[in-house]
Amino acid sequence: MHTPTRIARGFLALLALLLVVACGGTQKEVALPAGSKVLALGDSLTAPHGVKPGEDWPTLLAQKTGWVVINAGVSGNTSTQALDRLQALLDEHQPQLVLVSLGGNDMLRKMPQGQTVANLGSMLDLVKTRGAKAVLLATPKPSIAGAVFSSLSPADFYAEVAKDKKVPLIKDALPEVLSDTALKGDQLHPNAAGHALLGEKIHAELKKIGYAG
Repeated sequence: MHTPTRIARGFLALLALLLVVACGGTQKEVALPAGSKVLALGDSLTAPHGVKPGEDWPTLLAQKTGWVVINAGVSGNTSTQALDRLQALLDEHQPQLVLVSLGGNDMLRKMPQGQTVANLGSMLDLVKTRGAKAVLLATPKPSIAGAVFSSLSPADFYAEVAKDKKVPLIKDALPEVLSDTALKGDQLHPNAAGHALLGEKIHAELKKIGYAG
């Protein structure tokens, strides 16, 4: 007598499951309110290298969001060096969100990829243990062909790290900007226009993730 009801309930449950699968099974993160502290941990692609103070993408991101974005980019930093200073930065600033953009100098110096992957993973783990959220930004892999033909691609290991540590990945912002010579002050670094576009792209991706309103 109740079989049709059970069948209907089973069908609805299956339909709900299929909808979750179709949507990737993911939910948006909760938006961070204005005044939230965000740490931008990186190298010269994050630091105001070759641009005036205030023209760097972390400062521009702060203007778009109302967040307090701390620019913790240090030119020349490897993933090992950034990992070494992360604990002190977390202690000092106690951010709600950390944007990790490192690995470019590791690749330029031909450091073992396994070491870079391990360092990035340790950074993301450390951020999580402090109760903060993390987002990983991919850096383009060095490529002569990519530089010549203005078509840089993100290094493959970023997707692996993001999947393993279950953090969002902003995959294409840096490679797309650094593929355009008009947006670079030299072969490696964005100019003011490049930082401005980076701020827009990163903001847009953070909105998709849910952190930015």
